[in-house]
Amino acid sequence: MAKSVKELIEKAREELGKITGLELSTTLGAVKEEKGWKVTMEMVEKHSLPDQMDILATYAVILDNDGNVIEFNRTKLRKRVDTEIAEAE
Repeated sequence: MAKSVKELIEKAREELGKITGLELSTTLGAVKEEKGWKVTMEMVEKHSLPDQMDILATYAVILDNDGNVIEFNRTKLRKRVDTEIAEAE
């Protein structure tokens, strides 16, 4: 049975934590794609002192309509203190 976007995001967050053993920082987005639902999240790769120096990784998780993980990839690393300015589309 197909799940709601909220349920898919919750499932992606739970499964990525189990797969990687990393702590979730934030969910960045969710979008329906050809392969399935792509949920993008930041995970804490490495805790540091001060915490502004934590290393965060962006992961993309692809789920089918039932919430099964099909694929996941780490796409980017950054320090928590580093910010990005989103480009206008």
